[in-house]
Amino acid sequence: MSRLAELKASTTLSDVAHLLGYKPKAVSYILYMLPTDQKYTTFEISKRNGGQRTINAPVEKLKVLQRRLADLLQDCLDEINNAKGLKDRAAHGFKRKLSIITNARQHRHRRWVFNVDLENFFPSINFGRIRGFFIKNRDFQLHEKVATVLAQIACHDHSLPQGSPCSPVISNLVAHLLDMRLVKLAQIAGCTYSRYADDLTFSTNKKQFPLEIGWPATDQGPDSHIWLPGDALRKTINRAGFTINPNKTHLMYRTSRQRVTGLVVNKKINIRWEYRHNVRAMVNKLVNTGEFELNGIVHKDGNVSIEKRPGRLNELHGMLGFVNDIDVYNSRQTNDKPPGFSSTERVYREFLIYSIFYAAQMPVILCEGDTDNVYITHAIRSLAREFPDLAEVRADDKIVLKVRLYKYPKSSTSHLLGLGDGGSSVLSKFISEYKKEISRFKAPGLAHPVIIVYDNDDGARSIRNTIKQITKSTPKVTNPFDHVTKNMYAVPTPIPEGEAASKIEDFFGEMIKSTVVNGKIFNDGNNIDATQHYGKRVFAHKVVRPKAQMIDFTGFRQLLSNIVEVIKYHKAAVVMPPP
Repeated sequence: MSRLAELKASTTLSDVAHLLGYKPKAVSYILYMLPTDQKYTTFEISKRNGGQRTINAPVEKLKVLQRRLADLLQDCLDEINNAKGLKDRAAHGFKRKLSIITNARQHRHRRWVFNVDLENFFPSINFGRIRGFFIKNRDFQLHEKVATVLAQIACHDHSLPQGSPCSPVISNLVAHLLDMRLVKLAQIAGCTYSRYADDLTFSTNKKQFPLEIGWPATDQGPDSHIWLPGDALRKTINRAGFTINPNKTHLMYRTSRQRVTGLVVNKKINIRWEYRHNVRAMVNKLVNTGEFELNGIVHKDGNVSIEKRPGRLNELHGMLGFVNDIDVYNSRQTNDKPPGFSSTERVYREFLIYSIFYAAQMPVILCEGDTDNVYITHAIRSLAREFPDLAEVRADDKIVLKVRLYKYPKSSTSHLLGLGDGGSSVLSKFISEYKKEISRFKAPGLAHPVIIVYDNDDGARSIRNTIKQITKSTPKVTNPFDHVTKNMYAVPTPIPEGEAASKIEDFFGEMIKSTVVNGKIFNDGNNIDATQHYGKRVFAHKVVRPKAQMIDFTGFRQLLSNIVEVIKYHKAAVVMPPP
């Protein structure tokens, strides 16, 4: 049964609770027993164009419940649209695969861009309106008790609160009728329409802007640039149960900076240069002092306010990712990205190297690829009691790693670091660039080592040559590790007695390596017959990962011992050197 069908079949609070992954008592407690003044934290933030916006942030228990309701409703909405073969191109806020970028791109390179803001958007969607929607809407038609429970989960003081995880998706459901009417009005007027939450945008290349959408306030003088909503637009919005904020209606000409949900759309989608400048300044301060500031929520003496406060790395990472997303989108549209990194990418790369490696919060292990991560992670977990420097075994037998294994993400961050999908040649290049990259950093760092783990075979020649160039010393294949530079170390896989080389797969017993998968046997070499063999990726994810608790990882003891030796050496020689 689909999620929508389950919701429509529900008749009680218990049904809703089970659908959201809760026990009925837990939902009843949150809704009816938890005191109202303990459900939300209320504070105000300054709006970009002046005024204050009241935020009602739910406490964690309620927040999780609301997030699950939001996911359920989004699943239902996707199911409805898929069944009808519909793509809602009008509303872009808080929807999967949609964003402020998809919202803004519809209004690029237009003669006129007209923005309207809905007044008190979330508060205007009250309890009765939500309950009535779920009962009467032909796509839902929920039981009255179920509609009541959903409205109770979503509402605060009888309306949608700004700050709840489920307010956006419910507001989109309720405002869908408005969107359809405005799409029709825009088509008649020769405009493109889109909505992102309470921001409505109309754009056109017509010589004269259509008066049914907006008209100039002539009573303000012949040279006035003040524009008002057209009668047809105002009546359509009022009829749907919303009102226009009279202070946030404006028309932007092609000769001025046209913005849609904060993005500049004159020729291509872009970010205000002030935003880029601020992000660049934050990164610069971070790598020079170890800290930076931004405007954020501050709790002080029982009150909540927005003011300058110390920034967190994940916040700056999000801002850099946002800028990068815009640049990646633009480069894909034109296919004219020049070789090398742009100035923005270099700033992002600088931040990544600082946050992931230079100022790491724990030792970082960088392997040749994703499969090695799987091996080492499960080896540490299996031998955790023998290696307390690598993992903590808690009283409940839960194992927590005390090292971080760098994951090769399928994103632009891997590209910016130059690590791609890994490999010895990629690692050798990263090793050669690392010293130069961190030489510009003045902030405190280097507290934890970056440990390069690589196969000790002919394929490692490029890594050994790079280490030799940096250290001016030839690394021996029998060395447990080599100190490359600063907090970077290289650990080759140990070579068994009587052997000339080794690779990490050698540390598994023959029994596990003889596992047959789909009629094929494991081959860890480079020459694989796909009709008879499977490779390292299948071995890691189809054999090692699911069978980890049954695998004998004792063959990894020496490798893990060498990693521990690096951690201790770094602490003694670099972090706490003798006087």
